[in-house]
Amino acid sequence: MKLEIQKAAVLGAGTMGSRIAAHLANAGVDVVLLDIPTPGAETEQQRNAIVAKAFKALKKSRVPAFFTGETSRRIRLGNFQDNLDQIADADWIIEAVIERLDVKQQLLEKVDSVRRPGSLVSSNTSGLPIAKLAEGRSDDFRAHWLGTHFFNPPRHMRLVELIPTPETTPDVLAFLGEFCDRRLGKVVVEAKDRPNFIANRIFLFSMMQTLQAMARHGLSVEEVDALTGPLIGRPRMATFRLADFTGIDICVYVAKTIHELVPDDERRDVYVPPDYLLKMVEQGMLGDKARQGFYKRDRKAPGGRLALDLESLQYREMLKPSWPSVDRAKGISDIGERLRTLFAADDVAGKFLWDALSDLFLYAAARVPEVCDDIVSVDTTMRSGFNWQQGIFEMWNAVGVEETSERMKSEGKALPPLVERVLASESKSFYGGDAASPTYFDLASRQSHPVPPRPGVLDLSRAKAVQAAVRSNPSASLWDLGGGVALLEFHSKANSLDADVFEMMESAIDETEKNFGALLIGNDADRFSAGANLKMILGLSLSGRWDEIDLRIAEIQQLILRLRSCKKPTVAAVQGQTLAGGCEVALRCDHVQAAAETYMGLVEVGAGLIPAGGGCAEMLRRHTDGRSIGADLTQPTRAVFQRIATAKVSNSAAEARQWRYVSSENGITMNRDRLLAEAKQAAVALAASAYEPPEPTEILVGGRGVRAALELGAWMMRQAEWASDYDVFIAKKLAHVLAGGDLTQASYVSEDYLIGLEREAFLSLCGEKRSQQRMEHILKKGKPLRN
Repeated sequence: MKLEIQKAAVLGAGTMGSRIAAHLANAGVDVVLLDIPTPGAETEQQRNAIVAKAFKALKKSRVPAFFTGETSRRIRLGNFQDNLDQIADADWIIEAVIERLDVKQQLLEKVDSVRRPGSLVSSNTSGLPIAKLAEGRSDDFRAHWLGTHFFNPPRHMRLVELIPTPETTPDVLAFLGEFCDRRLGKVVVEAKDRPNFIANRIFLFSMMQTLQAMARHGLSVEEVDALTGPLIGRPRMATFRLADFTGIDICVYVAKTIHELVPDDERRDVYVPPDYLLKMVEQGMLGDKARQGFYKRDRKAPGGRLALDLESLQYREMLKPSWPSVDRAKGISDIGERLRTLFAADDVAGKFLWDALSDLFLYAAARVPEVCDDIVSVDTTMRSGFNWQQGIFEMWNAVGVEETSERMKSEGKALPPLVERVLASESKSFYGGDAASPTYFDLASRQSHPVPPRPGVLDLSRAKAVQAAVRSNPSASLWDLGGGVALLEFHSKANSLDADVFEMMESAIDETEKNFGALLIGNDADRFSAGANLKMILGLSLSGRWDEIDLRIAEIQQLILRLRSCKKPTVAAVQGQTLAGGCEVALRCDHVQAAAETYMGLVEVGAGLIPAGGGCAEMLRRHTDGRSIGADLTQPTRAVFQRIATAKVSNSAAEARQWRYVSSENGITMNRDRLLAEAKQAAVALAASAYEPPEPTEILVGGRGVRAALELGAWMMRQAEWASDYDVFIAKKLAHVLAGGDLTQASYVSEDYLIGLEREAFLSLCGEKRSQQRMEHILKKGKPLRN
């Protein structure tokens, strides 16, 4: 039977279940979401109250679970009493109820009696034994059964652990791995059916060992967070802010569960929660959901929060940690060198970090091959599941395996078999080779093996390692991707568009027209581009160099327009922030391949400006194209006006498509690792299609009547206190551009005419003190100023 997934059923509408259902809907899968019936309810609608409440909360989530508002329509609601039969035609059934073995087993028994043979069944348990959950189930059930451990929130956290049992058929494992990768955009890691698998087993050890090291070195909550965040390549949430986000009660429950299930673990006692954790749970200090945990928000406190004193369990003002060794290390960009500097420090910060991380290194090494067969899976899990900059073995490799192992042995610590075998090998390291041909140490063979490339993924670091750039400067480079495709890569700070980027863009277009079949603009960073170099614009504005600003903007406009008139096809591969000038670059390409998590918008108003790289003109074209002079142009022009005037950014590539930043013919890639490969395929296809650049066309504008309607809308926003006086001032400039200036009626105008209006408005705003204040505020604070 051919495996496919068109319909799924999610059993359990809690935090994880409902969000898994939402992400399946994002992937185009129809979903039935079921939960327990409301006790004592008389009608089916009343029995659906629990799942309906969860679904309502899901749609209002502050971190959006759905790509668009319409996506939620793919989900149907029900309860286990009335609607369990609806799973009969589901291709994949995901159990996500409370973490109790007996409850899950009872539900799965009912599922086995209803499901159709051949349907996939999985549990989203974070640590219960997968094989034991399926005891007593039918042969067909067990053959199609496995664990699928998603991370919260499932839309944004990329890792999924697949946990097969000995009875799971290889075809099921392979199919679901491919589906999670391509359709759900996940990084897939296969884990063994051991307590809490890879992620929670090792991460909870890291957290609980950090608590013990903290006590040994007499550190406070905020001191530990200062040491276990970006300083060592981890997210800003560090240790205790992450625990508050996760839930103190959840951390305690998982730690107790692991302690119970791993009687042979050499470090089992680490999982015993300290007394203050148990007291925190007893007193309802559960973290963010209780508005108090290790931290408590307080508007009157410096920094807006208080920290918990773990001895008294009372809140106090936060300390400002400072250590000379940390101050020195912060200036070191290479994480290996930074950690070596910290490990060598003789102060409490260095001693604490060595204590906590050396124990973590040893514990992770001892878990191979218990939880998985290779170190690559452990490192992938920690990077993708917890957003660590480096995995554990990558970090250990970076600080030096031999040197650190000698120090550990001198402290009386035993080295696990994996480490002993690495030290006995020729390389004496976990990883080797180079960027073009990386290797890893394989425990079973005791040799270094090549890290296999992922099929369908264009690894830019490998591609760049085997060749020199065609051209390069400090902010951008041009690469030969093969197949007749050139890649223009931005690598400036935040991939901002500075003078070097524009210089390289012009060279890239020239080089492509001469020697390549297509030009691809993209990178492998977290964002495509945050927009133009605001620091440069502010500097010119403050010095009153208006002619230079005018000349530069005119040159940039013509350069971006060249992307459309290039004799060879142009493709943009966008992901993450694709804002302002970055958005305008994408708008002018023949094809956009967008990662699902793409956030597009023309946000210049936040900096006191309006788009001036042709963004106003292009978006107006996309909204009025196909209409006639006699048509009502107010509505389509208002749609453009409102998004630009309010600096709206799309929640996803799907929403960007609804807003026409991405056309319906353009592609969306669910897994961003595959973005460059799929964008290259699109570029090759365009190059093979007897490509001709599109002919310039005029753009329909509405004239003074439309401008008056737009200005009225801005005035109404001011009356409702949704906009400041200066917002209205900028909005009038924008309305002037979008309506076509001083034209008395609807007219067709050239693109050059409209971008001239853009440039004129942009230049005038550069001279306004309040625009300069907005630019300066964004550069200093990283967020808009409403002045």
